[in-house]
Amino acid sequence: MATPGPHELKLDPKYDDYDFPTTAPTPQNGHPGHTTPEQDAQVFQLRSVLEAAGYTQNLDTLTMLRFLRARKFNVELAKQMFIDCEKWRKEYAGIGVDELVRTFDYKERPEVFKYYPQYYHKTDKDGRPLYIEQLGNADLTAMAKITSEERMIQNLVCEYEKMADPRLPACSRKFGQLLETSCTIMDLKGVGIARATSVYGYLGAVSAISQNYYPERLGKLYIINAPWGFAGVFSIVKRFLDPVTVSKIHVLGTGYEKELLKQVPAENLPKAFGGQCDCPGGCPLSDAGPWQDPELVKEPKWAKKAEKASDAIDNTQLPGPTEGAAGTAPPAAGPVTTEPAAQPAVAPNTQAAT
Repeated sequence: MATPGPHELKLDPKYDDYDFPTTAPTPQNGHPGHTTPEQDAQVFQLRSVLEAAGYTQNLDTLTMLRFLRARKFNVELAKQMFIDCEKWRKEYAGIGVDELVRTFDYKERPEVFKYYPQYYHKTDKDGRPLYIEQLGNADLTAMAKITSEERMIQNLVCEYEKMADPRLPACSRKFGQLLETSCTIMDLKGVGIARATSVYGYLGAVSAISQNYYPERLGKLYIINAPWGFAGVFSIVKRFLDPVTVSKIHVLGTGYEKELLKQVPAENLPKAFGGQCDCPGGCPLSDAGPWQDPELVKEPKWAKKAEKASDAIDNTQLPGPTEGAAGTAPPAAGPVTTEPAAQPAVAPNTQAAT
């Protein structure tokens, strides 16, 4: 199907209150600003059937389009995906996603980072948030002394929420175009069979959450320092993946720098990966990016303040792993990635420095 020429996104005043650009920069069929009249009608149809079923939240046009694209614009399948997602959001962690992201405090994060760095760092050349994940030292047995797998997954859920708001809106404002995805670098340096096996259950669980409840968020994925044989395995796996998904994934060995620098400005890429950036205190802990600019970032919708300090989740007594915690989502299909994840769920400072 030919991609329609760019046009303004048809907004619904009841649900759409965007204060950032709403036209996708790349002319891809079914993306905001590049939809057909039939696809616009399917957005209206999906929203209407969901309203008739009693749903009143998350019915904005960008969300409707993401669920429709994830199900090839099959309204019935998109409807079921949305309903499953809303059920999960309401029940997750016993308090629901909205309450979790407002109150969760991941105090053990610095210690967890020693084994498993996961962080956002500036943007790629297209303006997407750059997300970096290093699996080489991941050791769930050691990390279990610091936190629980359940809390690690809850932290990832909070980060999925922060991916949508405030990071992507801030990037969209900075670059003057709609940005709905991130660029991920997954570093497999030091990952052997034994270590990969130890974290596979965790990775599978969070990957399933990403695919089933946060659709259409992967922009590009660079798998670097891939061990011997990985590319061969992936060549088989990709036969079962959607061609659009496959086109986003790049499997690279140890000579990855040139390819990465085609996508990421050298000044934004940490020196550890062949770039020029060396943030004070280290790039992994800097959280540098447009979302730190008070001129670009606004308080996210999830950042409603708890009424009293005791409402926050207490981290002084870290819970042990909950039986079946990693199995709270359907099994993942395709490449395993926990994107997005990084910072503790706290609202950014929206006040200009004095």
